[in-house]
Amino acid sequence: MTVGELDEFGLIDHINGLVSAAGPSEGVVLGIGDDTACWRPHPGLEVATTDSLVEGVHFLVDLATPEELGWKALAVNLSDVAAMGGVPGYALISLALPPQTPVDWVTGLYRGLLDIARTFRVGVVGGDVHSASQIVVTVALWGTVNAPGPLARSAARIGDRIGITGTMGASAGGLRLLKEGRPVPGPLRQAHLHPRPQIEAGQGLLHCGVKAAIDISDGLLADLGHLCRASGVGASVAAERVPVDPHLREVFGDDALALALSGGEDYQLLFTAPGEVIEKVQVEVPFTDIGEITQRRKGVEVMDAAGRSVALPQKGWQHFDPR
Repeated sequence: MTVGELDEFGLIDHINGLVSAAGPSEGVVLGIGDDTACWRPHPGLEVATTDSLVEGVHFLVDLATPEELGWKALAVNLSDVAAMGGVPGYALISLALPPQTPVDWVTGLYRGLLDIARTFRVGVVGGDVHSASQIVVTVALWGTVNAPGPLARSAARIGDRIGITGTMGASAGGLRLLKEGRPVPGPLRQAHLHPRPQIEAGQGLLHCGVKAAIDISDGLLADLGHLCRASGVGASVAAERVPVDPHLREVFGDDALALALSGGEDYQLLFTAPGEVIEKVQVEVPFTDIGEITQRRKGVEVMDAAGRSVALPQKGWQHFDPR
């Protein structure tokens, strides 16, 4: 059966059944079925974010399962909350679907979405469905940040060390292999289609006294550039310190560093902090020190072990880029 055959309200009832079967969410007064959702806010500052996955731009339906897309749709929003040091709370899901979309595809999408929602204790409390020429999955996510948060892009200072959680480039490597129709090692596919947002790490950074952070979605160099522009500073990165994913090195060899620097969608956290704070972070959050915040005039530069400037790869993803 397709969503066109089921019709709008039949599809809403079907989705409501999937969400209800996942169990109640803490603090929800009214969920799916009313004009708005209603919940009791948690203490702290409220944060909100939204993101969309657009067919043909962010994914191709023949290269990913609906469960993987459901997981990723919420994961990219959770990563934004992680970058603020936040605790996720409630999500609204909006679907644009061609009428010929199988209902089973929507069921799989929600299966993946509710799986990650349970993992990070997110309540799915409503949304919208409508017809379109291509699939678009839009998530709006609310959360809270406790004092002294939130983490911010504008708080980096000259002399701060630059740290990143996890490894870089696996997602970009997985995407390249998928597009080229080549075999994709499990860890690279997992990194691209089933990323784990760094919620716990973000809260740990906040607890340790970190002030500046950003999630790595556009690419390491691109997102470091975003943070530097917001803070009015520059950055120097040591190429040999960048934690290139080992599975990426196995497949791509000498090209691995470029993918790690510019590939995007790693959904790890990049942060900066002075030395005394870095010492605290080392106890609580696994990370790699990759460089230092410098004066703005230098921009973002990558240096080799001999102190020479490295030619930079293309700097990550940009919407509306004509390339």
